[in-house]
Amino acid sequence: MTWMKHTVQNEQANLGRNPLTVSGIARPTKTHMRRGIHRIIGSVSAHVRHSVSSAVAARRTEGLDPEIARIGALEASEVMDLLGCGPQGLTEQQAHRIRSVHGANIIAPERHDPLGARLARAFLTPFTLILLTLAAISLYTNVYLAAPGDADPSTAIIIGAMVLISGGISLWQDSRGAAAADALKGLVSITCRCVRQDTGGAEIPLADVVPGDLIELAAGDIIPADLRIVTAKDLFLTQAALTGESDPVEKTPAAIAEPAGRALVIDDCTNFAFAGTTVQSGSGTGVVVTTGARTYLGGIASALDARPTTTSFDAGVASVSRVLVGFMLVMCPIVFVLCGLTKGDWLDALLFSISVAVGITPQMLPVIVTTCLARGAEAMRAKDVVVKEISSIQNLGAMDVLCCDKTGTLTRDKIVLERHLDVLGAPSDRVLRHAYLNSLFQTGLRNLMDEAIIERAEALAAGGRSMDARAGETGERTSPEAATIAGARDHWCLVDEIPFDFDRRRMSVVVEDAAGKRQLITKGAVEEMLDVCSEVEVGADVLPLTPEQAGRILDRVRSLNERGMRVVGVAQRNDVPARDLTADDERDMTLIGYLAFLDPPKASAKAAVDELSGLGVTVKVLTGDNAAVAATVCEQVGINARNMLTGAEIDMLSDEELAERAERTGLFAKLSPLQKARIVNVLRERGGKTVGFMGDGINDAAAMRASDCGISVDTAVDVAKESADIILLKKDLTVLAHGIVEGRRTYGNTIKYIKTTASSNFGNVLSVLVAAAFLPFLPMSALQLLLLGMAYTVSCAALPWDHVDESFLARPRTWDARGIVSFMLGLGPVSSIFDILTFAAMFWVVCPLVVGAPWAALTDPAQRALFALVFQTGWFVESMWTQTLVIHLLRTERLPFVQSRPAASLTLLTMLGVGLVTAMPYVPGVNSALDLVPLPGVFFGVLATMMAGYLLLTSIAKVLYVRAHGELL
Repeated sequence: MTWMKHTVQNEQANLGRNPLTVSGIARPTKTHMRRGIHRIIGSVSAHVRHSVSSAVAARRTEGLDPEIARIGALEASEVMDLLGCGPQGLTEQQAHRIRSVHGANIIAPERHDPLGARLARAFLTPFTLILLTLAAISLYTNVYLAAPGDADPSTAIIIGAMVLISGGISLWQDSRGAAAADALKGLVSITCRCVRQDTGGAEIPLADVVPGDLIELAAGDIIPADLRIVTAKDLFLTQAALTGESDPVEKTPAAIAEPAGRALVIDDCTNFAFAGTTVQSGSGTGVVVTTGARTYLGGIASALDARPTTTSFDAGVASVSRVLVGFMLVMCPIVFVLCGLTKGDWLDALLFSISVAVGITPQMLPVIVTTCLARGAEAMRAKDVVVKEISSIQNLGAMDVLCCDKTGTLTRDKIVLERHLDVLGAPSDRVLRHAYLNSLFQTGLRNLMDEAIIERAEALAAGGRSMDARAGETGERTSPEAATIAGARDHWCLVDEIPFDFDRRRMSVVVEDAAGKRQLITKGAVEEMLDVCSEVEVGADVLPLTPEQAGRILDRVRSLNERGMRVVGVAQRNDVPARDLTADDERDMTLIGYLAFLDPPKASAKAAVDELSGLGVTVKVLTGDNAAVAATVCEQVGINARNMLTGAEIDMLSDEELAERAERTGLFAKLSPLQKARIVNVLRERGGKTVGFMGDGINDAAAMRASDCGISVDTAVDVAKESADIILLKKDLTVLAHGIVEGRRTYGNTIKYIKTTASSNFGNVLSVLVAAAFLPFLPMSALQLLLLGMAYTVSCAALPWDHVDESFLARPRTWDARGIVSFMLGLGPVSSIFDILTFAAMFWVVCPLVVGAPWAALTDPAQRALFALVFQTGWFVESMWTQTLVIHLLRTERLPFVQSRPAASLTLLTMLGVGLVTAMPYVPGVNSALDLVPLPGVFFGVLATMMAGYLLLTSIAKVLYVRAHGELL
């Protein structure tokens, strides 16, 4: 199947002579996909990064479709003709027809397990399989082998109810978690600018892009599909997601030649922009060749195991599971042998040991953890915080350093052009007119300063009051440039431009007026503007730019910076070459003046910084802005700017020196994107910090990827949103502070369940081991043990909604698997002590009172059976009380119910569980089905004594544990 063959056959057969199906290099997909490019770029990028060597990275790019070379060898106009795309793009009708053939532009389908798989996962667990085995044995012995009229299926019915309850809870929590994740995914969208005949250039979802669409490209955009470049102006793309190489690559519309003697690789494709790559700088257009799974990124994604990267939280949960499973594998064979040897009934011993294994195995751990995370994500959504990756909740709560940009985060994100001045510092509308032409006609990434320039200029054109001396001393003071600005769109046209990049820190446009006069107008950071200027305009004179003159200019700029204003220089040049310009043509220019912008701090910024500090999060500002301006803003919001570092100073430091300086530095200014990423890496790897980075621009993407938790806003550029783990619906640090608290609350409730379960299960193992060694009968039946485990799990189901102590929320929380093991070993045996005391009280006091004699004096098998049933019932009830009490005792460092109140749902559910289990021995039918017998009143005296002692000893153990380890959870 060749590209041209597909063109001829399909285009004529399906769409007449309209060559729109040419892009179907592979057969159309019939699957309606939901998984977008930005969902899998991370996994592909991680896969490429782990390829280690550049040789391996190069091999990753082999295997391009041979038709790519054929398309690349054609001129751009030929490709557009072949795809049926005109200069104004496709029509909406054409796009709809193509989408019906080729499907949505989605890389891979969202894999939702079918109902059957989810039912199997919920109901076919070790827990339910053992229950079903017990039910089968009960039906065989109590129904099939029973005498006529004596059949009793009640045990099997109760077991069936347990299976339904256990599986139903798992299915409900699983479905609820998946639904919450889907809802959150829909809150973050990434679009591209598509040109169509009906609408012109408009933002559309990436999924709506079809082969033949004409896509406009600007800095910060994610490439939505595999594109053939049609036009380009200094267009540089970052292809690290596909090749692992971080250096930007220039793309041009020029045709390429297929290499001889080797396979085509991505580096050869200088006129292709591949899906998943990002625009670093420049601008251009491209026509879509392939979409969805047929793109090169789609081919990689289908070959990858795209499971999410394991986080420290995931690893910690897995480590707890391994420890408990390890205990199970060691202890259960011992329990089986001991019970078989001491009791003589090997079938009961087998069922009991298997039930112990099921009780120890943390089978519900993933379900409870997922519920905690899903509930946390929902709670954060209510605080205007959207979680893209649910596992990032823990990193958000663990964050102790927040790096952020200044603009929009600490400031109002509404820049105002305060002054437009000539070189001597006098108001000048001429400077504004030149800046207006630059901002108006540039086609790259328009920023807030461009918006402020346009707004101010158009206000002057509409009759706004001018401060220019030429406007006169009195009267309306109409700007002398008002008419020129008002007619700019008709009088001037864009001829060429040199887009902004973070190395030059400036951008230029070439405009031409109706008389054919061309002018190069450049604006940018003043220091960088002085580098390309040889002259300066002073009044009506143009003078050479001397070092003394440059010094006076910088002094004026510094004075404005110290008042919190950002200053941009404006220059122009008239002798513009009649050819495509490059950055090298930004020379011998004339500086005509500068613009001063005010971006005042938000009213809430200082309070938000103080709130984050109170949460143990240090705020550090990483900005590309002028140092003096950034320092002024930082001081106003309470961030220490005295130990400021600039990009130039950072380049002189080794990583060790930077780590030491970064620890005590609150402001980093005049940074490039790579310098931001380096600071984040140094703080993480050498400073041992959990670092979050909050940004919304293309210059923030590298630092966001380098951080533990990337944070962006829903108005950010595409590449920033793609790099983020957390999306804020409001660009405000106060919103982030709320998200951090919710992240810690989620982690707190998760760790409660993990630690209490580990501790409880470890104590149960020790108790069962002692009982198996010393009791002449099983301490509890297999069915009772399983029912007890289910009752405990149901009681824990409300933990995700529990309250968390303010002291726990007050500082960052990091995952510590060793702390879980020490918690389990330190507090687990406490419950075993009271289990053993209960064994003694039941064996030597309660059971003899009920039966009438101690075990050793009993010879009647019926009396011995009753003795065992009383013992098992007593431990069954006591275990439920201790397991429930341990939830409340270990959920807080403080005194439960008095100093720390649990959530009402947790209290209600645990009380209900204890009440039902305590009542079961007295309910006819239920007690016989579960082999329970009514307990005498003396038992409850023993139970009250045990609970009081357990409460006291556990409280003492908590204090000692906190003293030794610094914290409980």
